[in-house]
Amino acid sequence: MKPFFRIYGVIILISSFIFGCSLPSEDTQPEQSQIIWDEWGVPHIFALNNRDLFYSFGWAQMQSHCNLLLKLYGTARGKGAEYWGEEYLQTDILVHTMAFDKLAADWYREQHAEFKPLVDAFVEGLNDYAKAHPDQIGIEFNQVLPILAEDIFALGLYDVFGQFIAGDEIQTGMRWAENLGSNAYAIAPSRSESGRAMLVANPHLPWHNEFTFYEAHMNAPGVNIYGTGLVGLPTLAIAFNDSLGWTHTVNTIDAADLYALQLKGNGYVLDGEVTNFYIQKKTLKVKTEEGILEKPIEIYNSIHGPVVAQKDGQAVALRIPGADRPHSAYQWWQMGLANNLAEFEAAMQDLQVPMFNTIYADAQGNIFYLFNGQVPKRPSGDWSFWDGLVPGDQSELIWNDIHSYDELPKFTNPAQGWLQNANDPPWTSTFPMVLKPEDYPPYMAPVFMPFRPQRSVRMLAEDESISFQELLDYKMSTRMELADRILDDLIPAIEQYGKGRALEAGKVLEAWDRSAENDSKGAWLFYRWVVNMNFQKPGVFEKEWSLEEARTTPDGLSNPVEAVRVLESVADEVFDQFGALDIAWGEIHRLKKGEIDLPANGAPGGLGVFRVAGPGRMKDNQKIIGSGDSYVAIVEFGNSVRAKVALSYGNSSEEGSPHNGDQLKLFSEKQYRDALLRRSDVLKNSEKTETLTSSGFETETLEE
Repeated sequence: MKPFFRIYGVIILISSFIFGCSLPSEDTQPEQSQIIWDEWGVPHIFALNNRDLFYSFGWAQMQSHCNLLLKLYGTARGKGAEYWGEEYLQTDILVHTMAFDKLAADWYREQHAEFKPLVDAFVEGLNDYAKAHPDQIGIEFNQVLPILAEDIFALGLYDVFGQFIAGDEIQTGMRWAENLGSNAYAIAPSRSESGRAMLVANPHLPWHNEFTFYEAHMNAPGVNIYGTGLVGLPTLAIAFNDSLGWTHTVNTIDAADLYALQLKGNGYVLDGEVTNFYIQKKTLKVKTEEGILEKPIEIYNSIHGPVVAQKDGQAVALRIPGADRPHSAYQWWQMGLANNLAEFEAAMQDLQVPMFNTIYADAQGNIFYLFNGQVPKRPSGDWSFWDGLVPGDQSELIWNDIHSYDELPKFTNPAQGWLQNANDPPWTSTFPMVLKPEDYPPYMAPVFMPFRPQRSVRMLAEDESISFQELLDYKMSTRMELADRILDDLIPAIEQYGKGRALEAGKVLEAWDRSAENDSKGAWLFYRWVVNMNFQKPGVFEKEWSLEEARTTPDGLSNPVEAVRVLESVADEVFDQFGALDIAWGEIHRLKKGEIDLPANGAPGGLGVFRVAGPGRMKDNQKIIGSGDSYVAIVEFGNSVRAKVALSYGNSSEEGSPHNGDQLKLFSEKQYRDALLRRSDVLKNSEKTETLTSSGFETETLEE
């Protein structure tokens, strides 16, 4: 099964999401373009025109993330090993195998005439900051300068194709792995306590490198957008304005396929005949202690696509749609300029953005869901067939087209007044189900519903009148759906079959709040039991999941005796490690950066927790949170917009920046910030102001 985490964090970012909304009349525009930095390090850009807007956005990103950006651009060029050593070699091979370098140059050349200068302005802002502040650039990153416009698209391609669209396939061929995901809600006025539509945006990504989000507020005549996008890209990907907003979740799309090729002679077998590979020879440079060494590589391309692995007389080729669709950035720009649902849909219909569920709400009270993406039109076969290795010896299995916008699963304004997605397939995005699997090709999306979306639906379905405050609380909920589902079977089994420490464990679990709060006692014991039970394998539950009972299955323990035996073993392990069974969740799960060391709430989504926090490996009896809730925005639309936001790890990665980790305390305390949407409010909470002049930015720092 393909992971739900291939989020397509790129071309989405390569775009400019800027909305056609005027600033509130009581907020006057400055006489010169300005960046007003608020107390959380968020740049609020008030520009006189779009060129200044993009230039300022590049300047701001470089100020917050200059060394990270140079590392990412250098990596996306396929020169990481040349710059920083052999540990980057496999990434370089990926970049050149997928021809991202050539494609990036092609995509830049093919940008629309009105959009291309905006990308150039963004790049100019990046480079000008580096020139003005050379002391901020690490010596190892200077060699990446100057940044080129092609680098922007190369990073987008690396993010999108390398990490999201073909993430599973490339992991199979090159042994990569990351955990990505998202949550989203859209609430219609009929289900809203205020009678206004509301939106919840909540991507989950690793908290490092190319997955880092950047929060910003972008304003120019006819433009007003607040949101976030991946660092290094010139637009905001998840955003809202006065009229509408949208978010994305990684969808269960199969937009890439691996073909198994049978090698023969100098080629591979296709339709009973040998077809030769197109072989390209390249030389990569690798930095070593002895100097720069040259590493020759051969890149094999088949009719199916580039070969990403070869072994034992077989090769694996990767086929991805979208290489001929360079205008995702422009499409996002048009979506950003939309003022209503009709304009928003019109902007999306070209399907330049290759994946992502899109969840939308607006001031007119509409909510909308789209299973967006470039889904290949396949001749036959179901999800499992195309999710595995596809036979590469039959040309009839090589697809050449994608499904149109009209053929994708979507709906507007469902009767019950809400929709959700927590990386589940489109069928379970609302209940009663509007979309039916049988109405679409069997390879469109799989059919299942994990515990996190079940928890997601439970919170909405049980609330007839949802308030803004309740949405804030639901987003931070650490209640475990799996615990609610299975403890009513486990506790009686312990009483019947338990002995020794299992009986003590049963008492801890019975007293536990079934949540992953900082002080939850029993959560760690339950988590370790779940891991050792391996609920992923078939046959553990008495009743397996079914679409007919999507919200209440799986359920029950197929082998209660074995479940108690596992618990007894886990209880011994936990006691030996911590000297107690009721160790608090937050004592083990920590938020750490520099001198910051705080308890962390939230848990892996597989437990059915909406507040996702992904810990790393155990070290010194602690797990350090390094993924999960990245950005959160809770937005209510109406005559005016109100929003609460949070960016878990802060809005800067620079050493010494006060905003590198300054929001971890908010994470630990489950708090939000107000999104400052008016210039007057920004000024009241500002840290410094930078004004764009003919000679560059001039800075005014507020006196303490």
